[in-house]
Amino acid sequence: MGSVQSGTDTSDRFSDDPAFAVHEGGKLTVQPTSAITSIADLALTYTPGVARVSSAIAAEPELARRFTWAPRVVAVVSDGTAVLGLGDIGPTASLPVMEGKACLFREFGGLDSVPIVLATTDVDEIVATVLAIAPSFGGINLEDISAPRCFEIESRLREQLPIPVMHDDQHGTAIVVLAALRNAAKVVGRPLADLRVVVSGAGAAGVACTKILLEAGIGEIAVADSKGLLHAGREDLTETKQWLVAHTNPTGRSGSMVDALAGADVYLGLSGGSVPEEAIAAMAPGCIVFSLANPTPEVDPVMAAKYAAVVATGRSDLANQINNVLAFPGVFRGAIDAGATRITEGMKLAAATAIADVVGDDVRADFIVPSPLDRRVAEAVAAAVGAAARAEGVTRD
Repeated sequence: MGSVQSGTDTSDRFSDDPAFAVHEGGKLTVQPTSAITSIADLALTYTPGVARVSSAIAAEPELARRFTWAPRVVAVVSDGTAVLGLGDIGPTASLPVMEGKACLFREFGGLDSVPIVLATTDVDEIVATVLAIAPSFGGINLEDISAPRCFEIESRLREQLPIPVMHDDQHGTAIVVLAALRNAAKVVGRPLADLRVVVSGAGAAGVACTKILLEAGIGEIAVADSKGLLHAGREDLTETKQWLVAHTNPTGRSGSMVDALAGADVYLGLSGGSVPEEAIAAMAPGCIVFSLANPTPEVDPVMAAKYAAVVATGRSDLANQINNVLAFPGVFRGAIDAGATRITEGMKLAAATAIADVVGDDVRADFIVPSPLDRRVAEAVAAAVGAAARAEGVTRD
């Protein structure tokens, strides 16, 4: 059967872009753990031998942890509504990103994972689908699901599943931000409890970063959305933003995010947009600027360096890249190895400390987090997360 041709031959239009070469045919395969080269191999791998294993698991479900791959496989689940810097591009276009995430799980965490993109944005349908497929997996990594739906989806799945569930856009970002801020505070010689932080963005990452910074004992924190600072006088607040009002901005600041930066010690940008130079110039001496929008940071890093003691972005071509790959492979590896039934706040804090500690005494203004390629990171994070899970008693054993 011949192929259908359009009016223009476009067969080579991607040939000059190396990214397309890497993605040609997808980035993942499934490989058996043992070869099938004989009838005996076939009989053990499939029928009739497999029936004995399945019967044993039916009688003792916990045997699945030993005799299937499920406990060490993570589902990377997305609906494609909040992808990288691309926004709502849908499930099909998001699949290369989820495949990439699966590659990172294998490369840095030694875990297999399966990308699953869903052709629905309905919260009930997403929750029901993940619950239905959960027996095939040892962990659920929610990815690129837009706020505020992501909060409810994660919460409901965590309540109903006895395996680790984490929305990485929230918690992976938060873990690495805390690690970076711990070391940035060392550079400027300030404890976290002395710092006043302004967070730009009340979406998934902004909320999670705020919560983990509060857990870590930050001095003062205020959060701004596109309409300005969150405070008790606002009448347009979602349930999540109402929580933020109740737990942040203790002095009741109002006005714009730019107004709040005057005298602030830390700017944490998680929203996109642009911050004027005069706002950064008005921050406290020795300030810290984390401008994490990709591909264009909210604050120009060259400009920020004129005023800030430490500057970090989400870009790989600049120093101090805040990259989730520093967190999620080790977090899931540690949780799964320990037999954890969930990922707790204590486990996230332990992960952040482990990342910061990999830098150790080498910390300096242009080196507050390890390289994403540093193989020590996932091992350190996994060990810290596993120890925290066992200490908190959230493991099966």
